[in-house]
Amino acid sequence: MKVLPCLLGVLCLPLVTSNASPQEALRWSQHAQHVTIIRDDWGVPHIHGTTDADAVFGMIYAQAEDDFNRVETNYLTSIGRLAEAEGESAMYQDLRQKLFINPDSMKAIYARSPVWLKDLMVAWADGLNYYLITHPDVKPRVIRHFEPWMPLTFSEGSIGGDIESIDLGKLRQFYGKEPATTSPASGGDGEPQGDREPRGSNGMAIAPSNTANHHALLLINPHTSFFFRAEQQVTSERGLNVYGAVTWGQFFVYQGFNERAGWMHTSSAADAIDEYAETVVPHGSRYSYRYGDTERRFTQRMIRVPYRTSHGLAQRTFTAYFSHHGPIVRSDSGKWISVRLMQEPLKALTQSFTRTRARSYVEFRRIMELHTNSSNNTIFADGDGNIAYFHANFIPRRNPKFDWTKPVDGSDPATDWHELLSVSESPNLLNPASGWLYNSNNWPWSAAGNSSLHRSDYPRYVDNGTESARGLHAIRVLENRKDFTIETLRQAAYDRDLPSFDIMLPALVRAYDRSSDSDLKTKLAEPIGLLRAWDHRWSVESIPTSLAVYWGGEIERQLSGLSFDSETMVEDVVATRVPDDKLLSALSAAMDRLTADFGTWKTPWGDINRFQRLTGDIVQPFADSGPSIPVGFPSARWGSLASFGARPYPGTRRWYGTSGNSFVAVVEFGDSVRARAVTAGGESGNPASPHFNDQAGRYATGDLRPVYFYRSQLTGHIEREYHPGE
Repeated sequence: MKVLPCLLGVLCLPLVTSNASPQEALRWSQHAQHVTIIRDDWGVPHIHGTTDADAVFGMIYAQAEDDFNRVETNYLTSIGRLAEAEGESAMYQDLRQKLFINPDSMKAIYARSPVWLKDLMVAWADGLNYYLITHPDVKPRVIRHFEPWMPLTFSEGSIGGDIESIDLGKLRQFYGKEPATTSPASGGDGEPQGDREPRGSNGMAIAPSNTANHHALLLINPHTSFFFRAEQQVTSERGLNVYGAVTWGQFFVYQGFNERAGWMHTSSAADAIDEYAETVVPHGSRYSYRYGDTERRFTQRMIRVPYRTSHGLAQRTFTAYFSHHGPIVRSDSGKWISVRLMQEPLKALTQSFTRTRARSYVEFRRIMELHTNSSNNTIFADGDGNIAYFHANFIPRRNPKFDWTKPVDGSDPATDWHELLSVSESPNLLNPASGWLYNSNNWPWSAAGNSSLHRSDYPRYVDNGTESARGLHAIRVLENRKDFTIETLRQAAYDRDLPSFDIMLPALVRAYDRSSDSDLKTKLAEPIGLLRAWDHRWSVESIPTSLAVYWGGEIERQLSGLSFDSETMVEDVVATRVPDDKLLSALSAAMDRLTADFGTWKTPWGDINRFQRLTGDIVQPFADSGPSIPVGFPSARWGSLASFGARPYPGTRRWYGTSGNSFVAVVEFGDSVRARAVTAGGESGNPASPHFNDQAGRYATGDLRPVYFYRSQLTGHIEREYHPGE
């Protein structure tokens, strides 16, 4: 290990990488002196820098302090180097990423980036590299020196970016000449649920006309994998002051608020990705494809994917093919399928950072003109009293005669994309008469109740989503109220109704009443009585919740044999098309499973549904013998607004959550901003930290803590104040 000489009074720092020169280390150390990190009594870092670049340096340094493993892993994924850490099993994931992310291209984009953004990217790399030389005990799995171009590979904060929509099994089959592999429908042995766990989030905005204090309110409630984001406040003397959820490794707050405005992203069903069926024409070892009356040659690129083995790094080389639509990702019925999606990393990174500075609706809308919010809808509120809904704003204009939900004919020039729909042409809402807005990953056509947009006014490809029980639930808690406060909006976000069972359980009860099977009716009499009397509200003490959720899981197993329109709610299918005998046999099976797992079917929901965090591993282990706490709210699949995606794991009887409510904040805008929030588990990924699990109890009960947005609010709540490196 080389040792840095003491220069100009700078601390002597051990170099963990030969890529770090003494001059670089000196610059990093000097940079750190312009940054202050304050940790509050929940471990949340409040970062202050002289410039925005100083603030970025501090925020990424603080993230590395809290969970460097997650920071590095996100970049191993985005750059396509995960297999170097995890082995051959990640090889095709890396190949998929490298079809779209080329380091040389990213470096060229970095070189032509505006100076202000370059400064931020340099500060990002400097902050991580400074963390590594000041923490020689931290051993990166692969990346020992971070470079400024890397943030361009991870420029949008969704948990699953557009690239991840490409099927890895079919990619493996095409490029590896291996049988396609698919993930099992259920994630664990004996799991009583199919894989219908809703992905995405809840966002709600309330106009001043519907609030007690006549200030706009915003609910920020991402549903993601637990521990996927940190909670931070980032400020500078140049006017930056933003608080919220930060995806590990990124230098912008993804879902959050500043003093005058806030935003919440939810997963969108806008069509931002299309597949093209290319007609292949072989020419010896080269291939062309038909386009109109001509042929075009596929571009070929050699892609090398290193991967870890027990003997060191090995490497596999693939010949990748590209049409003008995009890379080839699979074959189907003799056609090669190419994919076209948004590839605007510079604009995306610009939009992601600059929206954190937007202090009004006008400023936020102007930033939307960058058109790189491809996979998210956005709920917005500001201190002027505006509330707004922005639909995902990367929507290419297409010929409506084609079915864009399926691969279109790549040889037909009429299938090519045209310019993007403008913000005005997209399904957006500003200050609806209803006085409220929401989105919960459902379609936008109910976003403001009776004040909603009309689907018939937009091209079909603008949204491929459906209504959901969670969407119906949101309308129920938002409409006809004029007295919202921070607390009552929090209560709405944790409302205990389960609307799916409003639709499905009457069919079960009718089936029971009609049944002539005396033995079965005798067995089911008591549980039917409980379900008949149940108010369809979850709680940790509720036995009917356990019965209903287990029964619903059993019913879902039977839906695989039914075909129905993708826009039809599953609950309606259960209520109208599942035969009586199957409804009743599913309840019998649910009772048997509960009895086998817990000794009695009369098991309270909180004895089953648990939050547990034992280690800092990205893939959490679970054990019934370990400490855990009950969680009342179940999966969003049953229409619960508060979501807890849980299931049993090999060796467990209890169900443990891994996704759903991850960060929850309720924000009030006015002359100043007030907020309450909670983060699943805690801020730190280190089990030895007091902030590893200190928010778990609040998380499980929806007991949001005060947010310290202003320095005066931090008084008496400061755990530590320091410069990076100290």
